[in-house]
Amino acid sequence: MNLDQLLAGAQSEIATVKTGQELEAFRIKYLGSKGLLKDAADHLKTIAPAEKRTFGQRMNEVKNLINAAFEERKAGLSSGPQVVTGIDITEPGRIAFDHYVPGTPHIITQTIDELCALFARMGFSMAEGPELEDDFHNFDALNIPRIHPARDPLDNFYLDRGVGAPTYMMRSQTSSVQIRTMETQKPPIRIVAPGRVYRPDTVDQTHLFMFHQLEALVVDKGVTMIDLRSTIDQFAKAMFGQDVQTRFRPSFFPFTEPSAEVDVLFTFADGSTKWIELGGCGMVDPNVFKAVGIDPEIYTGWAFGFGIERIAMRRHNIDDIRLLVENDLRFLRQF
Repeated sequence: MNLDQLLAGAQSEIATVKTGQELEAFRIKYLGSKGLLKDAADHLKTIAPAEKRTFGQRMNEVKNLINAAFEERKAGLSSGPQVVTGIDITEPGRIAFDHYVPGTPHIITQTIDELCALFARMGFSMAEGPELEDDFHNFDALNIPRIHPARDPLDNFYLDRGVGAPTYMMRSQTSSVQIRTMETQKPPIRIVAPGRVYRPDTVDQTHLFMFHQLEALVVDKGVTMIDLRSTIDQFAKAMFGQDVQTRFRPSFFPFTEPSAEVDVLFTFADGSTKWIELGGCGMVDPNVFKAVGIDPEIYTGWAFGFGIERIAMRRHNIDDIRLLVENDLRFLRQF
């Protein structure tokens, strides 16, 4: 075997290598476990003992020179432009807009995060429950009888599961989280639960058929309506400013007694004002406590459920709830 010819051939080939694939082919041919340098090492075993020393020294020199040429070419390819399927990955990326615009969480996500942080400072913990609910947690345990109009199929999204199967539905209120919390926790309880709810409402300026609610529940000894009113006042001032106008209107809900609707005064873009309902509230009905094994003679509690979209609308002076779901970047980039 002529080692000088082997070296000359390797140096000639390495000079023509231009891609990583070609470099790897070179390595396999000359430096691989079955390459030409391995053949030279095997040839060393067959020559006369008097020639082995000279051949071995030259073989090591050739091997080192080929290794050095390989590493030099490898470094040159690594530092140069990398072309992959016709695209130079070292070139700057192309910006679709006039300037870089980083993404942000959706305005509803931002509002939920702010609400959770606010109520955490007020001593509330987070709770959650499934969006696919059963009759017991969405209605029965909340003191809503089977003949109540709130259970009408026209007002709920029921699942068609066949005759005789248990009834399931997309939850119509986050009040179901109250029940699940009280089933597993004993008083004192102080939780908030944000989440999606579903009702087949007609979509208009203030209604969607899927929206978000913030549920709150407090259960302890000696809890009164005054505690509820003061908490809502603190919430409203923190979210909308110290000059916010809110009002309680007497109402009725099967799961609270007494009950009230909470309204907040909206000012629209044209300067007009309107009272918009945020949600309902009230003292937890004793029948709800009985359904979850809490003694209403010992404990009292209050609860509210507010629409998160309407909180965001009042907070940011948005006059149409549909803007929140239309994915118009001109609108979303404002937040």
